[in-house]
Amino acid sequence: MKTLKSHRTFEGRTKFLEHDSAATGTKMRFGVFEPKGEPRGALLWLSGLTCTEENFLTKAGAQRGAAAERLLLVCPDTSPRGLDLPGERDSFDFGVGAGFYVDATEPGYREHYRMRTYVADELYDWVTREYSLEGRVGIFGHSMGGHGALTLGLRQPEKFRSISAFAPIAHPSAGPWGRKALSGYLGADPAAWRAYDACELLRAGARHPRPIRVDQGAADEYLETQLQPEALRAACAATGQALDLRYREGYDHSYYFIATFIDEHLGFHAAALPS
Repeated sequence: MKTLKSHRTFEGRTKFLEHDSAATGTKMRFGVFEPKGEPRGALLWLSGLTCTEENFLTKAGAQRGAAAERLLLVCPDTSPRGLDLPGERDSFDFGVGAGFYVDATEPGYREHYRMRTYVADELYDWVTREYSLEGRVGIFGHSMGGHGALTLGLRQPEKFRSISAFAPIAHPSAGPWGRKALSGYLGADPAAWRAYDACELLRAGARHPRPIRVDQGAADEYLETQLQPEALRAACAATGQALDLRYREGYDHSYYFIATFIDEHLGFHAAALPS
């Protein structure tokens, strides 16, 4: 691990690190907030389209609340970088900055775009080993990252103690961003997409033992076309998965929305930690 930057923050430290990733075969970067003293737990934050490892730690205002709860925050980049694959930089919603937290199977991408393995195995293992936090890790995210948090948390509830999301892409198989990314990384057969769609995972039997928390801005410009929280509500109701879905009047898709409610999410995850 190479530390690129380090800043004292609320008596702890905000740091940005770089390392050689076995999962992606590239250098990867991630941000960390370390509270003062020994952390009680860790949260993996998954960011949305076009973001890097810095967006959440610079925009969400999460460090104050994380310091109060003694939570470690870990924020990976949203894709491998520096590869120059065909089509990788043609649009904002596929390729660089848009890894969608899947393990790609399509030629060219399958060797490097393995963000599910990177987050749920490689980065998770580093966090739990480095800070001795096995059994004390939650996951949350925004938009594309909310999709990642839902799917990774539902696929491996034994690893992720709690799940929450801001404006997640809740049913990617049925929306333009999701269909583009899933077909590009996994191929044209929708059956291959089900392992990365929270609604389909629930229908296939995936469950989390704790309620899932979702906040959604009611003025979000992507609410109906891309995010589809009501599809998630219906899937949870049909399968018995507890869901706390809250619409926030007047709020949009931005980090101003996230910053407003971030402390509630930190408290939600802190309450799920063992005493």
